[in-house]
Amino acid sequence: MSSTPSRRARAKPWNQRLAPYLFVLPNMLIFGLFVVYPAINNFNISLYDSRNGRDFTFVGGANYQELFGSEAFCSAARATVVFATCFVVLTTVLSVALALMLNQRIKGRAFFRTVFFLPVVLSPVVVGLIWGWIFDRGNGLLNTVLARIGLGQPGWLVDGGLATIVVIFVGLWMHIGFYILIILAGLQGIDPTYYEAARMDGATNWQQLRKITLPLLRPTTMVVVILSLIAGFQAFDYIWTLTGGGPIGATTLMVQYIYENAFQSPIRYGLAAAASVVLFVTVFALTLLNFLYGRRKEAT
Repeated sequence: MSSTPSRRARAKPWNQRLAPYLFVLPNMLIFGLFVVYPAINNFNISLYDSRNGRDFTFVGGANYQELFGSEAFCSAARATVVFATCFVVLTTVLSVALALMLNQRIKGRAFFRTVFFLPVVLSPVVVGLIWGWIFDRGNGLLNTVLARIGLGQPGWLVDGGLATIVVIFVGLWMHIGFYILIILAGLQGIDPTYYEAARMDGATNWQQLRKITLPLLRPTTMVVVILSLIAGFQAFDYIWTLTGGGPIGATTLMVQYIYENAFQSPIRYGLAAAASVVLFVTVFALTLLNFLYGRRKEAT
């Protein structure tokens, strides 16, 4: 009579049972040192108040109370939600649409793939500076062209609504290539025999897209949603160089609020740490909800 898998596992020598844990131990140590410990320490700092980074005083939850009563934080939170929502929706829709197009046998496919991916490798600071010059109201490239054809000179970076649209556009331009690459990998993983069988049954291209491509692409799309959600809530560097958070705080997101309180006078480490905890909990909760929703859709 053959032994069960659990009995065979117990029969293994101790060094063979220990080997898998030894392989993951370095990664776990690095994760604990650079992720878990700073997160715990950050939460601890959020319970203290200090002035200009000195004389720490334990204040319990006072920083969180001050945070939610602050108009500056609430404004940054609202701007972050608007930015992240638009960024996630547009990123998901456009990356799927563009990946479907770039997965076809079109002329210049390799060139277009390179063009879309190129911004991903650029420095966010450089991206912010380049687009800041293009959208500059007085001497910007875009307004120069618009003025020559008689369409005026819109204040792209001095009008709150336009500035929000600009930072969303620049975020998409810089990141969309990465998400297209993920969707393309998902498309390459779909078994071509499904399409062959569908064509033999007389299915149109639209029916193949609805019944085969999109359902089988759902796990990959959920990855894009989760990654873009995290990127949307953590957006900072290119927005900082593009608008500086203006005009009048219209593009000041939560990460910039944290940066200003942690590194600009008056330095409030405790308040910045409390805002970081709120941001972490928000992103973690939304990511978990997306993950559970994706698992539920896969099961049905």
